[in-house]
Amino acid sequence: MRTPSLSPTTSAPPSLSSTRRNLLLTLSLSIPWAHLSVTSPSHSRGLFRMPPPRLVNRYFLVRSGESTFEAAGVIRTNPVSKTSVDSGLSADGLRQTAQAALELKRLGACEDDCWIWSSITQRSYQAAEIIASVNEVNHIRIVPEYSFLDARGLGSFEGRGLGTLSEVYASDEISADIKPPPIKDGTPNESVADVFVRVTQLMSILETQYFGDTVIIVSPDSDNLSILQAGLIGLDLRRHSSLYFSPGEVRLVDPASIPEYKQPASAVFRCVNPPSCKGF
Repeated sequence: MRTPSLSPTTSAPPSLSSTRRNLLLTLSLSIPWAHLSVTSPSHSRGLFRMPPPRLVNRYFLVRSGESTFEAAGVIRTNPVSKTSVDSGLSADGLRQTAQAALELKRLGACEDDCWIWSSITQRSYQAAEIIASVNEVNHIRIVPEYSFLDARGLGSFEGRGLGTLSEVYASDEISADIKPPPIKDGTPNESVADVFVRVTQLMSILETQYFGDTVIIVSPDSDNLSILQAGLIGLDLRRHSSLYFSPGEVRLVDPASIPEYKQPASAVFRCVNPPSCKGF
């Protein structure tokens, strides 16, 4: 009777988890960890802060021409009426906008094409269409903006005379957080700080979405643009009204021209961390 032969003894294969652990250990010993660095989130293109250390696009800030309401000397900032015919350009507003479009052409804003970001407020979108026509820009390059470029909501100043804006700006100079008194008709009552949040969000989108492009920002009022410009140059937001935009005015934002902020002589406007200045 033949004794059955035994197969050579073989060891069981190591478990998958054990193999992975050994592989990771080997890799960890071979990687020069000392030479690896983690990029700070603040350096990401998608995160935008004011004042910006740099801009990747060229910007033109444009206030649309005078509206029918403004021609009548009346403040109208309720977003409910922003697409109404009465929120459109007046006769003078059409002339002011045509001059703005020609100024953009003179400056070569759209020589290599451009994007036109405009509030959907009637006068702003009309202005965007005029700018596109004069500068031979395809209509598909007009981007309607539905909220970030709404005219600053002035609360109980709604329906009052344009002359009362001086009262709003007097409050702004005291604090960027002071809101106009509220009103029950739904008109927002926005502080300078509220608008600053909106325009900063807009710039974050533009600086992330485009690179090396020209963007024309068309606003229905001055405050959006003056607060944006104050943020870009690092000016105390309480002083934004010193950068007031007249109807139809055009300004180039040149990244190379953003100056170093200097404290004003007046202690009233002392600011440690411009443009966000909370105390005196």
